[in-house]
Amino acid sequence: MNRDAALLALLSAALFGASTPAAKALLGAIDPTILAGLLYCGAGIGVAFLRHFRQRYIASPRAAEVALCGKDWPWLLGAILAGGIIGPVLLMLGLTHTDAAAASLLLALEGVATALMAWFIFHENFNRRIALSMACLIAGAVVLTWSRQPSLASVAGPMAIVGACIAWGLDNNLTRKVSL
Repeated sequence: MNRDAALLALLSAALFGASTPAAKALLGAIDPTILAGLLYCGAGIGVAFLRHFRQRYIASPRAAEVALCGKDWPWLLGAILAGGIIGPVLLMLGLTHTDAAAASLLLALEGVATALMAWFIFHENFNRRIALSMACLIAGAVVLTWSRQPSLASVAGPMAIVGACIAWGLDNNLTRKVSL
């Protein structure tokens, strides 16, 4: 197993986990749509820094990159729209009406959305064990985030976060099409 990849994956997970409470703290002072843009700009800067650091200080073989062809552009543009614009804005709007702990738990639904779209829209294979695990993820997210009698005001924030997960699930499937 590649230890560097595992460490980077753990670091990525920790930073992603910290981003929701940090964003929630900033929402009082910054408009949700502006904060969504700032977070994604910051992520882009971070990736550029890591890429520069890796190229300069870590000698590792790189896979050859293939240029995008004409049929890749619609998939890429859809991924940018869903995952880079709609998802972050929905998350920030949802965070304005949801506590950070519940939002963090709801974000686990991104994996469910990704798998469901892969199965039903893109016709990938699945089995009962995977379907059961997705059902458990959904049930767990609902149980752990349920706090009171539902009303339109109390459901709007969590539904926006679920919408963000759906947008990112679509993004994951569309970028897979480009990476093929």
